[in-house]
Amino acid sequence: MLILTQKDVQKILPLSQIKKVINVVEKAFFDFEQKIAEMPPKMYLIFKEFDGDLRIMPAFSKKLLIASTKIVNVHPQNPKKGLPSVMAVIILNDPKTGIPLALMDGTWITAISTGAASAVATKYLARENAKTLGVVGAGFQAITQIAAISKVKKLKEIVVYDISEKAIERLAKILAKEKIKIKKGSIEEVCQKDILVTATPSREPIVKKEWIKPGVHINAIGADAPGKQELDPEILKDAKIVVDCLEEASHSGEINVPLKKGIINEKDIFGELGEIISGKKAKRENEDEITIFDSTGLAIQDLYTANLVYKEAERKKIGRQIKII
Repeated sequence: MLILTQKDVQKILPLSQIKKVINVVEKAFFDFEQKIAEMPPKMYLIFKEFDGDLRIMPAFSKKLLIASTKIVNVHPQNPKKGLPSVMAVIILNDPKTGIPLALMDGTWITAISTGAASAVATKYLARENAKTLGVVGAGFQAITQIAAISKVKKLKEIVVYDISEKAIERLAKILAKEKIKIKKGSIEEVCQKDILVTATPSREPIVKKEWIKPGVHINAIGADAPGKQELDPEILKDAKIVVDCLEEASHSGEINVPLKKGIINEKDIFGELGEIISGKKAKRENEDEITIFDSTGLAIQDLYTANLVYKEAERKKIGRQIKII
């Protein structure tokens, strides 16, 4: 079995190579819609007393002939303890025998594949001439969101809001290495851009309807567990809502609270991203349409990205082989 640390994974897939991840994640959504990739619902262990949770996320691709299982935590208070709020490991298995092929860090794969999913959604749902990006939340996920979206749109301005100025400064330093410039702005200013990313752990709406202009595309990233939400539900009522997976999003995405409260219903959900990619359903249809991509983070994204890492690691002889059988 091949063992890959986070340094190994980042060496194979640095931020500068995020375009490769965008390509495989787009294939993952297409294959999922075509029933070539399988993904049971993720399982949650909720640790209420510790304000966190643990998720188990399996997937299998008939095309790649490989299976994966990701174990990932989300603990929003971890940064106060000097730990990342999200950490993960991914196991790859040979479906023919079940033998474990690799054990790798999944923290970077989670971040980079989630950024790639937003880029894919932006490619299909944002206006052709979208040139400005606003980001609410300057945490770890903001790095890959901005880097990935910058690969599918020629951005002239990137504005970020966070309650922590230090977080914005840290984000700016990291992105400067990729020759990406950002500036800080108010949350109202950020929400006025052509493309909006919300990437916070909020359980209350923080983006108001009156801040949203016609024609915006929103990547709603932060709501990834029951009870979480970032957008005023009234925004959803007036938008074309595209989810990564309806079953997952209904349980834990941006739509989960509005659905439970009856503010919207399943008929208000336009479709899944894979249906847009495959041409089964229409992408953006006019300049004034408000589009929302509800991203919960899918096991198929992790599988296709981890497989890319595994193949590259074997080719470049990166990592450590251990015998477990």
